Amino acid sequence: MLNYDRKKNKIITKKTIGIAVCLIVIVSLSAVFVINNKTQTSGNKGKVANSRINRKKLRKIMDKRESVLPEESKSIQTGDVSPYNVKRTDGKKVAYLTFDDGPSVNTTKILQILNENNIKANFFLIGRNAEEYPQLAKLEVADGEIVGNHTYSHEIDYKEGPVNFVKDLDKCNDVLESILGNKYDGKLVRFPGGSFGNRLAPFRDAATKAGYRYINWNDMTGDADSFNPPVPVLFNNLKKYTQGKSVVVILMHDAAVKTNSVQVLPQVIQYLKSQNFTFDTIE
Repeated sequence: MLNYDRKKNKIITKKTIGIAVCLIVIVSLSAVFVINNKTQTSGNKGKVANSRINRKKLRKIMDKRESVLPEESKSIQTGDVSPYNVKRTDGKKVAYLTFDDGPSVNTTKILQILNENNIKANFFLIGRNAEEYPQLAKLEVADGEIVGNHTYSHEIDYKEGPVNFVKDLDKCNDVLESILGNKYDGKLVRFPGGSFGNRLAPFRDAATKAGYRYINWNDMTGDADSFNPPVPVLFNNLKKYTQGKSVVVILMHDAAVKTNSVQVLPQVIQYLKSQNFTFDTIE
């Protein structure tokens, strides 16, 4: 039944308007909260995504540093060990197999392949990995391989500066000496990502002054180009970079993820043999 009392109608109208206003305010606040919450969530997701992208970019940069094939220089600097820069007069072709980043779960497989072919190699160990797998470091030496220093922590961006870089070398040296005793001569090192380039000149100088010798490479399978490149890609890289050279220092990796590096190793060895290379180690 309709109410025609004007006074009462005014009261009812005021109440209705008040309730409507309250509802509008509540709905508006809810909408703002939802929008803000979505924005915040989206922002958080964006931060996480950006963080992942940044880590991915950093990993790509790190990988590419170890995928660079440096130009062979005409002169040998103090501390630089580069047999590929020494002109051979005996007509021999020599290959030096080198494995960075170990020890790892792949170490015994690599050693088995080397032993089957009666070949010795250089292994540049990361100190913290040697702490995790001390028996594998001992096995490498017992097998007659040459163990070298690849820093303790493998800081590839070199933001620590030359002084702390040498301290990191020293720390790795101490770890390897504690594991291997007098069977280890820790003066041969490989910089993470290689020691070439003007930017690392102060690091090379600091390492040399500390009594270290450093070695790069002039050949590689490219197993640092990505997470775990396919075997055909690794093998084709090796053939491409070996072509026309009489002395090759070949960069490969002894890391847990590099299973294809193990798989390609027999092919690498057989190819080098077919090209009349003999094998040696760097001390």
